[in-house]
Amino acid sequence: MDKLRGAMDFCIRHQTVLGYSTVSLLTAASECIFSSVVFRCPCDSGNMLYGSVFLIVPAFILLLLGYMVNTRTWRLLTGSCPLQKRCCSSPRRTCTRYCVVLVPMTARASVAPLTWIAVALLRASFYECAASGNSLIQNLMCKDKERECHELLVKIPCNEKLSKSVSSGEFLSLQAQSQLIGWFLIASVMTVALISTCIIRCYSPISYLQLKFWKIYSKKEWELFETKAEEHAARLAEININCFFEATDPAPFQTPSNEDWQKISSLYNFNSQEQYYSMIHKYVNTNRGNSVRFGEGDQNPPVLGFVDEASAGESGF
Repeated sequence: MDKLRGAMDFCIRHQTVLGYSTVSLLTAASECIFSSVVFRCPCDSGNMLYGSVFLIVPAFILLLLGYMVNTRTWRLLTGSCPLQKRCCSSPRRTCTRYCVVLVPMTARASVAPLTWIAVALLRASFYECAASGNSLIQNLMCKDKERECHELLVKIPCNEKLSKSVSSGEFLSLQAQSQLIGWFLIASVMTVALISTCIIRCYSPISYLQLKFWKIYSKKEWELFETKAEEHAARLAEININCFFEATDPAPFQTPSNEDWQKISSLYNFNSQEQYYSMIHKYVNTNRGNSVRFGEGDQNPPVLGFVDEASAGESGF
């Protein structure tokens, strides 16, 4: 039992890393299935298009899915342009606000697409097919050779033995090129991720332990919000159903107004002068959001992006 509890504690402490690892493993497994079962290079003039589609299009779809399952995407967009109000009343401010949110969102959404591309390049099937139909690579690898070389090059994905007869000593084989690009991509992404994380943490407005406390608070607040919201909704539904069947007038029942919901649904803005851990915390301590202080806030640092992500399991729809 102690071992099980220890394993659970480990998963909770490292849920972000484990989540990204799971996404990467599932993406890698999907790529292996696609390249082994679905992918069949035509080995003709359509190599470039066919190989490029399998390399890029699934990665683009995974990027879109990454945006769709991110809570902040829908928190940013929902209610941002209602019909009764004009959209983008302040273009510069709106653009800055969107960019600050979109950059970290894109970084998170890019985990699966980059995994797909990296694994595909290491396996080399897609790149070998696309590169064999690329005119630039054909001219480089078949330089000072007969026209027959171009015809043989497009057939390399279907016949590995042709690679030795076509490749010259000046150029690596298509498979080797693909693997080198794959390792370079992995190394580049890891380096950029490490440097970005270090910079973000260095410019963090709060200390390490306060950040851990903040994350715990955000998680607990969301759990309590879900519980209370379910109880409140169930009670309101029960009152309305009883009034419907009993033909009576409903008793007064307090629910948040549309304005109140809009206030707590806004993206969190960090204010270095005040210590609020969420929009609900800020709402409660600024006279239900009626104080001038409620609208104040500095830029939301990327390190505090978790504040708007109520729970890791929420899809955002």
